[in-house]
Amino acid sequence: MDFRLARENMVMAQIEARGINDPLVLAAFRGVPREEFVPEAVKDRAYDDGPLMIGEGQTISQPLIVAYMIALAKLRGGESVLEIGAGSGYAAAILGRIAARVFAIERLPGLADAARARLAGLGADNVEIRCADGTLGWPERAPFDAILISAAAPSAPPTLKQQLKVGGRLIVPVGEHAQTLTRITRVTETAFEEAALAPVMFVPLIGAEGFPG
Repeated sequence: MDFRLARENMVMAQIEARGINDPLVLAAFRGVPREEFVPEAVKDRAYDDGPLMIGEGQTISQPLIVAYMIALAKLRGGESVLEIGAGSGYAAAILGRIAARVFAIERLPGLADAARARLAGLGADNVEIRCADGTLGWPERAPFDAILISAAAPSAPPTLKQQLKVGGRLIVPVGEHAQTLTRITRVTETAFEEAALAPVMFVPLIGAEGFPG
């Protein structure tokens, strides 16, 4: 299979043709080999227009959803970004092509170790993976310009909201059965603006400020 051609077709047909035209986002997707972030058994489906199972009951999200969430974060380069629910490491790798520093948290040790190895193999030395409860964030690295949560929460975790810089954006799917992708912007030290954007479907966010495990 010609993965390079498949990747280019994915960017054009699944992302660009559906209205995502941020040049930094498109360039990042063109630069990251998605086939390296899926199990060997489904490598030939790496560029499918949908999610794929990556083990331990978790998925790598549909490319369009990853692109949409990153575009909503409005990154321009130079930012510090936190990702919750690193999974295979694919979204962290994309973010690392745009932001200066990416800190990604995965609660499952096996997935965290595998993601760390993949990212190291690709030379993504501005991405750091931690195995921990993502709902509590990464306080020693805060504040962040953007936080992306790749799992559905009952509501935006308060701790993560407090780890945003003023002007920072939190992108999070909210809800249990009917989920809505939501962007929360910190407008002052004490005030936040919230916008409900699109219906989505994610695995649940497990943790102290998420759903029970």
